Amino acid sequence: MKNILNINTTLLFLFLLFLVSACEEFVQLEVPNHKITSETVFSNDETAKSAMTGVFNRLFNTSFSNGGSRSVTFLAGLTADNFTVTSTTVEIVEFGVNAIEASNSSNLDLWAGSYNMVFVVNAILENIAHSNTLSEKTKKSLEGQAKFVRAFTYFNLTNLYGDVPLLLRTDYHKNATAPKNDKAAVFDQIIRDLEDAITLLENDYPDGERTRPNVYAAMALLARVHLYLENWKEAEYYSSEVINQGVLYKLLKDPNDVFLANSEEAIWQISPIGWGSSFTHTNEGNLFIPSTTSTPITVLSESFMDQWTEPQDLRLTNWVQNFTSNGELFFYPYKYKIQYDASGGKINEYSMVMRLAEQYLIRAEANVHLGNLQNAITDLDKIKERAEIALISESNPHISESELLEIILGERRKEFFAEWGHRWFDLKRLEKSTILSEKPNSDWQETDIWFPIPENDRLKNPKLTQNDGY
Repeated sequence: MKNILNINTTLLFLFLLFLVSACEEFVQLEVPNHKITSETVFSNDETAKSAMTGVFNRLFNTSFSNGGSRSVTFLAGLTADNFTVTSTTVEIVEFGVNAIEASNSSNLDLWAGSYNMVFVVNAILENIAHSNTLSEKTKKSLEGQAKFVRAFTYFNLTNLYGDVPLLLRTDYHKNATAPKNDKAAVFDQIIRDLEDAITLLENDYPDGERTRPNVYAAMALLARVHLYLENWKEAEYYSSEVINQGVLYKLLKDPNDVFLANSEEAIWQISPIGWGSSFTHTNEGNLFIPSTTSTPITVLSESFMDQWTEPQDLRLTNWVQNFTSNGELFFYPYKYKIQYDASGGKINEYSMVMRLAEQYLIRAEANVHLGNLQNAITDLDKIKERAEIALISESNPHISESELLEIILGERRKEFFAEWGHRWFDLKRLEKSTILSEKPNSDWQETDIWFPIPENDRLKNPKLTQNDGY
């Protein structure tokens, strides 16, 4: 029995290594000889679940999703003027001034990390489909999780780059010369994957850990997708489905509790267990919080700090901190409180991906467009009440539709700074990105709404056309 267990463990390790290895050029590789490994891994429920665990651990280490200096959180926030660069690293400065070169290595990591994740979940889906030994319950669960991750990854890809190749298989030869698909086709696939995930995923979180998507995580992302597509009824419906799960989700009264592991506000989080070592801090905490020996590579921008007109706002007092360097005052995100922890102890903070506050603001925006202004005000006031600032229902109950939409946009910026590029995506979907021309030292052009397709991949794939302006 021990020998069999050791063999299966080794094969599982080899399969996970194949999945999670840095695969920036996966479309150029020859088909690896992993057939025996994958057949063994997907021959029983436990090893198949372990393979999926490897996928979620990989999200903490892949550039686009890890919350570090080459992630959507940082680079999109920098592009949208939530952050100011203190680093002189050229790759970072280019994002800060909206003049990204196609050869930018941070941009390549963002793109390549996303497609690595697409490849990983496509491999999972193919192996699930080919397995005759997995239980139906496990197959449904793993398929739902994989399709959710694929939808989430493509959501970020198409909002960063516009038209992108839509790869749904692990066929190296076809992927190597795949052309772009238009943004509408990508969104159609995202919706299909999420609708499938809703039918496949369970309502509860396994073992109480909010690091695996459940059915409401799929609904929450689908609500966001429909908001972006201006499908107001669908956005209102799916956000309501999530909000109405009062047992699972709550707006937490204390903002300091929001980003804790398995917070009741969390819909989906990524655990630092992906470090695979004694480190227990998030990448966001490590990136944004100054250490005692060095200055962070970024601080909160002047335009971001200027929006706080109510100094008692609990988000300002709890999620923003400051430090002084050479007599100058700087501000930094303090949603995560742990900068570095190598104790190997309990993990206290998880990286937040989706949370309940967004669903209230999605539903508020959708209701404005549906003509339900009072319902929109009620949802918006939920966010304001938690922040302990003036409520719209009391200060301006007869507010106009256009004014209400502007307030919602402002609240989204305050609520979600340093989280997954919300401000960047909001400015683009609402056609307000030209305000970025006012950024200090900005080289803003209208074509900058899309990041460049990395030069490295275009040299290898002649069908991969460049975005305008690059």
